[in-house]
Amino acid sequence: MVTKNNVRKLLGFVYSMNLVVLLGVAAVAEREVKVGAVLDVGVGMVGKMGLNSIRMCIHDFYVSNPHFKTRLQLILRDSQRNVVTAAAQALDLIKNEQVEAVIGPITTTEAMFVINLGDKAHVPIVTFSATSPSLSSLHTPYFFQIAQKDSTQVEAITAIIQAFRWKEVVPIYVNNSYGEGLIPWLTNSLQKAYIRVPYLSAIDFSATDDAIERELYKLMTMQTRVFVVHMTPLLGSRLFAIAKAIGMMDQGYVWIVTDGMANFFNSLDSSVMDSMEGVLGVRPYIPRTKQFLDFRARWKRQFLRDNPTLVDINLNAFGIWAYDATTALAMAVEKLDSTLSGFTNVSKNSSNVTDLENFGVSRNGEKLREALSNVRFKGVGGDFKLVGGGELEASAFEIVNVIGNGEKNIGFWMPEKGLIRSMDSKTATTAHSSSKENLGRIIWPGDSYSIPKGWQIPTNGKKLMIGVPVKDSGYSEFVRIIHDPITNSTKVTGFCIDVFNAVVEALPYALSFDLIPFENSNGEMAGTYDDLVNQVYYGKSDGVVGDTTITANRSNYVDFTLPYTESGVTMVVPIRDSRKKNAWAFLKPLTWDLWVTTFCTFVFIGFVVWVLEHRINNHFRGPPSYQIGTSLWFSFSTMVFSHRERVASNCGRFVVIVWVFVVQILVQSYTASLTSLLTVEQLRPVITDVHQLLKNRLNVGYLDGSFVREILKDLGFQESQLKIYRSAEECNDLFTKGTANGGIDAAFDEVPYVTHLLQIYCSKYTMIEPRFKTGGFGFVFPKGSPLVADISRAILNVTQGAKMKTIENAWLNGSSCPGSNAQISSASLGLESFWGLFLVIGVSCALALMFFLATFLYQYRHILSSHQPSTSIWTRIGTLLSIFNEKDLSSHTFKKSAKQDASVASSPAHHHGIGSAEASPSTHCPSSPYSYTESNFSFYGDQVMFSPDRHGDGTHQGHETQDREMRVVHDDTQEVATTNSNNTNSQAT
Repeated sequence: MVTKNNVRKLLGFVYSMNLVVLLGVAAVAEREVKVGAVLDVGVGMVGKMGLNSIRMCIHDFYVSNPHFKTRLQLILRDSQRNVVTAAAQALDLIKNEQVEAVIGPITTTEAMFVINLGDKAHVPIVTFSATSPSLSSLHTPYFFQIAQKDSTQVEAITAIIQAFRWKEVVPIYVNNSYGEGLIPWLTNSLQKAYIRVPYLSAIDFSATDDAIERELYKLMTMQTRVFVVHMTPLLGSRLFAIAKAIGMMDQGYVWIVTDGMANFFNSLDSSVMDSMEGVLGVRPYIPRTKQFLDFRARWKRQFLRDNPTLVDINLNAFGIWAYDATTALAMAVEKLDSTLSGFTNVSKNSSNVTDLENFGVSRNGEKLREALSNVRFKGVGGDFKLVGGGELEASAFEIVNVIGNGEKNIGFWMPEKGLIRSMDSKTATTAHSSSKENLGRIIWPGDSYSIPKGWQIPTNGKKLMIGVPVKDSGYSEFVRIIHDPITNSTKVTGFCIDVFNAVVEALPYALSFDLIPFENSNGEMAGTYDDLVNQVYYGKSDGVVGDTTITANRSNYVDFTLPYTESGVTMVVPIRDSRKKNAWAFLKPLTWDLWVTTFCTFVFIGFVVWVLEHRINNHFRGPPSYQIGTSLWFSFSTMVFSHRERVASNCGRFVVIVWVFVVQILVQSYTASLTSLLTVEQLRPVITDVHQLLKNRLNVGYLDGSFVREILKDLGFQESQLKIYRSAEECNDLFTKGTANGGIDAAFDEVPYVTHLLQIYCSKYTMIEPRFKTGGFGFVFPKGSPLVADISRAILNVTQGAKMKTIENAWLNGSSCPGSNAQISSASLGLESFWGLFLVIGVSCALALMFFLATFLYQYRHILSSHQPSTSIWTRIGTLLSIFNEKDLSSHTFKKSAKQDASVASSPAHHHGIGSAEASPSTHCPSSPYSYTESNFSFYGDQVMFSPDRHGDGTHQGHETQDREMRVVHDDTQEVATTNSNNTNSQAT
């Protein structure tokens, strides 16, 4: 039967056998190397844990390496948790025991003095628990920090805060070298991530519960609800117990603890863990390897054997680092020269064991330091490697959540990957992440799964004190302050105030505030807008609501929300009617290039129609002056569609149809533009450029107290040119006077003010460029205020909805003007608007001419292909030109005319001597001159004679045509004369 006594006897036997083996190994070893240990082994948890690991390591190492020629001889000294005692014990080990290395001490404060002793004696100081980054500033080569420095975890803490988008954090730390060593690193990391640290809470290590409670109540009066705790487990346990008692572990709070406490979650009392429910902890990650699990089980058994009353103490990172540090030291000692030992320059005259002036220098110190720096092995805590001259290489951090009396892993943080859910390399992301999606589900304080927003209105019932500007006389539509002398109350209204109230209503929580006018005893503005903003910077006000413009300079001292109005500073100038009142206004609708192009196109169309109609149409024949006049008359008369000449050829008809279409568009466009020019009011700015103001030294105005004054000074305006106005009415009065009478010719103001001015005075003024970029109107809060993000989101909801339009209509759109900034202008029409039409008519004309030329050349191809060598090419061209100048009697138009002549010759009227110009029997009126054909006329030089006789011989005309075709030189006048002569001869015959 197994009993407790039997188990104890068995364990004792196993332990005795281990001692026997150890003694046997020691007997084989050639040399023992003294190693000192300065640990707090009385009441200190870390000291007891480290001592247990060191002893187990010495045993395990030499059992695993029986062939080693050296063996560590551990000489223990108790520091008694006292800096002076720790230094004295270390000095004794170095001077009297002449140890080759010292393991410890435990705390940062103790280590800072011992490190200097080791550096002077060339004795490596190896600590596994002093984690303050301030120790690295000592820059001694004989100090080895076999532990993760506290500064390595600040990036992991910052990543958590970034993941949940908290904007303010208050660190709470123990007020000693251990706590203070982390704060510079933590605040620097937070500030790089644009996370504000409004307050640092330092608590003394020996602080009473009342002192801790007072400090926590002070934190409760602040808006920040995210706290990072960096202190020892003993002080931290008291802190959380008090925090729970006063309600700071309720819903809405966020607590993050560093590895100083997170490493001891598995060793804290259950009542302490219960008070810490919802806390997040960050601690170095120790891989759960088989070696680690086996060592943890053996370590626990051995620790309980040596400390049977400490049943709640469990192995953590400090115990593992102590084990690996001892392993590294044993491996380094093996590389020492056995011929060298002891110290040099040791004074033997001093009897004081703590004499700092009379201890020597270790002969093996330099080689041991070098050997220890180069040690590499696979330890219980993972890969062991020292970097930076004696610091343990940074590893991943584990993030845990306290739940009940235990803890739950919710993720990890790695330097190269950021936040990750698992350490499995197959699932880990390759990009650096700060997303909360990579963390597991978290139970927050108050047993809540809802993510805290990280801030809230202070619990002491204090309302936000919001400052508002005082509008003395003008633009009270934006902010209006009404004092009631009867009730001694103040009411603040206006466009800006209504917008802010709508934004507050859109917040997901209640926000209490009081609006405090920024005024003096006389009820006037107590300064400029910059002075009002500075009230927030100096902490005299919690914010500013009003027509406060977002500028770069102001943003250096306060934070602005998103703008809720249109942004920019613009120039406003008077406008006047620019309609031309002169005799040449009818030329204004078209630009000169369009006028010239249109005129040239008219001439070109006349030429094209003449070419196409000359041979077959009598209307386009005759003397040159007549032909030119007819062609131009025909072309220009299409503008009013009054042309009477008939077009006989199909090509000519095609060209005319397209041209009439083009002319119709041009005429209608001209008519519309001219109508607009003469009847519609055209409002043009009097001043078009800021340089015009500077060149003519004209006065400009700006709103009193506005930052626009600095913009005008930068532009180059002199002080004498700057005029102040306080309302839209004053601005209008200054414009009415003008510069000559002490007024202004332009005003510079922000867009909301200018828009309001234009709504009052309709079309008297207008905005013109340049527009200087500003941020618009925004609400002001202290730097880093968490309200900024929430109110900015609420502003977007309000401005994008119908609520904003309602507010604008109520305050800014009260004018009855139909359009406050209507600028109607009628610019001249240019060629760029009609070049497509001219392209169409040009292509049409080109196609018609090409078709005509091809037909003409084909008809008289025998002339071009003549085989008479004596005929030159120019002679042939001349022949073709002569033929072109003649009638084409084979055309259907002249054949029809010949038939009409025959019918007229046989009519009774002809025998009575009445020509074709005789009056119609039905009307008894003479016919139109256009009814005469060319055969009624005889041409003799420049004289034209009317001939009523139209008898002719068709056969004779046929011979005559053949004769004409063989002529080389021909004149149309001679042809007509010869024709008439032949007709006379035929009648005589």
